Parts: sequence; structure tokens; C-alpha cells
Amino acid sequence: MSEKKAEDVEVIEVGTRTLIADYFVIASGTSNTHIRAIADGLVIDGKHRGLKKDRVEGYKEARWVLVDYGDIVVHIFAPEERAYYDIESLWRETALKLSSS
Repeated sequence: MSEKKAEDVEVIEVGTRTLIADYFVIASGTSNTHIRAIADGLVIDGKHRGLKKDRVEGYKEARWVLVDYGDIVVHIFAPEERAYYDIESLWRETALKLSSS
């Protein structure tokens, strides 16, 4: 993702809180074209590394592209969608609630 200049990349460990995945990787792109390029680069690089993607969603609109590798789910957002959905805060709140119980 760094080769495609993804912005604000964050990795969140979610495996202890959900069965969906072990990690969420969240990043931003500056335009629809940039978001698609990040997703394309991720899929190509993953293929070279022997990773098998389960699915890609949102590619056509390229406002929020999700690349699902099973244990790792990558979210590539347009800045507006990332700010609106703010999934980083949702998962941080979940971690705080679990640690205080």
C-alpha cells in the first residue's frame, strides 16, 4: 500500500473482539482513481505473496473499497467516507469497553 502512496494507514487488532477477522487495515486514497490503484496494488502484491483474497467490494464506486483476505480485512476509504463512518473509533471504543469489564 505504501508503493501506491496510501494515506493514514492504520492497523487495528480485532481478533479478540470478533470472528470477522484478526486485523483491520484502514487507509485513505485521495480520489476514486487513487483508491482503485491502491486496491489493485494490494491484490497484485498479495497474489505474489501467496495470499488468496476472498472478495473485493466497492471497487466500482471506489469510495470505500474492502479487500477481504479472511484473517485480514483491508478498508480503503475516500477521506469523507472515512471521517463519516469512523470505524477506527468504533473498534477503539470496543477495546476500551472490553478492557474495563
